[in-house]
Amino acid sequence: MVGSANLNIMIKAARKAGRALTKDFREVEQLQVSVKGAGDFVSKADIAAEQIIKSELMNARPTYGWLAEEGGEEEGVDPTRRWIVDPLDGTTNFLHGLPHWAVSIALEHKGQIVAGVVFDPTKDEMFFAEKGAGAWMNESRIRASGRHRMIESIFATGLPFAGRSDLPQTLQELARLMPVCAGVRRWGAASLDLAYVAAGRYDGYWERRLHAWDLAAGSLIVREAGGLVEPLDEGRDIIGHGQIICANEPVFSSFAKAVRG
Repeated sequence: MVGSANLNIMIKAARKAGRALTKDFREVEQLQVSVKGAGDFVSKADIAAEQIIKSELMNARPTYGWLAEEGGEEEGVDPTRRWIVDPLDGTTNFLHGLPHWAVSIALEHKGQIVAGVVFDPTKDEMFFAEKGAGAWMNESRIRASGRHRMIESIFATGLPFAGRSDLPQTLQELARLMPVCAGVRRWGAASLDLAYVAAGRYDGYWERRLHAWDLAAGSLIVREAGGLVEPLDEGRDIIGHGQIICANEPVFSSFAKAVRG
């Protein structure tokens, strides 16, 4: 696929950051004897990756705004456009030497996500989409799965970690969903969960209490792959409130009913 200039800039930035993170990832295992040492190293790797992405994007489009996990928010000269970036989604996996993490970059225009990239360097899988142009993984067009039966479908979510108050709610959702589906997965990288729904690997995904940079790119990729995407709590906003439920069209209604109760 030949994408727009903006999309090509995003892909280039994701690959460059991915190369740097891959080098750092190879060193993480050597630091596991010291949790503090490994944690400090990963934090520096995260920040360095964000700096790489910011340099690439802002050099190419210096008037755009910026929103990212490490660097916060900066308003651009052009108030209608901003980059939304997670340089390392799946930090805990990265810290523990688990090869399931990604670089996520989205472009927002007038409040709408118009381009998104999710790059998994460990598998060399580049998921990307532009509004109205479909969804892709490397050179192949991707589509949400065509499964019609809940009992044959697998879903993904995130589980609340220490200090979160929403664990009981999540457990109730799991209790309603698990008896009627083929399984639920929790791999710890929201952007990849969304990319996997777009690629038909998962049939659906839901999670709350996320950030804009977790969701922005992946939500567009799912939509462009033919999936249905809504706020988890009806009447809320996906990006603004950091919550999402999505699935292929055939199972979406049954999936949403099971999760929402």
